[in-house]
Amino acid sequence: MSLLVVGSVALDSVETPFGKVDDALGGSAVYISTAASFFTAPIRLVGVVGGDFSKEHIEFLEERDVDLEGLQVVEEGKTFRWGGRYHYDLNARDTLFTHLNAFEQFKPIIPVSYKKTAYVCLGNIDPVLQRQVLEQIQKPRFVIGDTMNYWIQTKPNELRDTMKVMDAIVVNESEARLLTNEPNLIKAAKKIIALGPKVVIVKKGEHGAVLVTEDTIFSAPAYPLENIYDPTGAGDAFAGGFAGWLSKTDDLSNENLKRAVIYGSSLASFCVEKFSVDGLRDLTKLKIQDRYRSFMELSRFDEGR
Repeated sequence: MSLLVVGSVALDSVETPFGKVDDALGGSAVYISTAASFFTAPIRLVGVVGGDFSKEHIEFLEERDVDLEGLQVVEEGKTFRWGGRYHYDLNARDTLFTHLNAFEQFKPIIPVSYKKTAYVCLGNIDPVLQRQVLEQIQKPRFVIGDTMNYWIQTKPNELRDTMKVMDAIVVNESEARLLTNEPNLIKAAKKIIALGPKVVIVKKGEHGAVLVTEDTIFSAPAYPLENIYDPTGAGDAFAGGFAGWLSKTDDLSNENLKRAVIYGSSLASFCVEKFSVDGLRDLTKLKIQDRYRSFMELSRFDEGR
């Protein structure tokens, strides 16, 4: 089934102890769409770029079967740019600059051909804009949302209103605690469920992810990588893998949600092995399946006597 993705399209400048890139393709909508494209098509992307967004980036997205009818191009404007520096502890980073440019005035307009899309994945944009997207969609089957500390702190009421119409939300540990004022992640997830979403995924970085529903708790490990070059976009790649698998299978059972978490974790693990989307650029479905099986082996053991 098709998947609608709404979020940022950006040019990122990133420094880590292992290298540096300037004006590399990034943004939540790009990572989500690219990861999801390994499972389902078409991916319907809604975002905005400036006239400086290169033809090469457009061609990359089109090669991944990403439908760009919903991509707004502000010819006289510039594309959203973000710069960050990571330390040896790749969980910590410094934001060097944020230039919203064309993204500052972004108003998501859903093309008529997108309005009946069954699966929707919302990047961590303003919750007011997320709600406006959903008001333009005709009875989506499953809505996955993301958010960030900034929106939790500056627009808590608007976020809670939007969460009421989300089926699933993906947050990291600090976001879960900030949203609920609860230090325990399982209790925090259950409090989030009480706010509306039926499915909560708490990303724990190098320690994996936890899926919580009303009657299920599932803890997924992180893949033990030896080489991590750039964690930018890993969370969005996770969301894309998760959403793409659900869209492909159209199965919302608890067991399939668990599989979706592992596929999301697999895509995130490939993402961090290179800068920008390069960890996903030449990826194959066979490699994804091999890593999925490796994830299964990580927690499998003989019960013994």
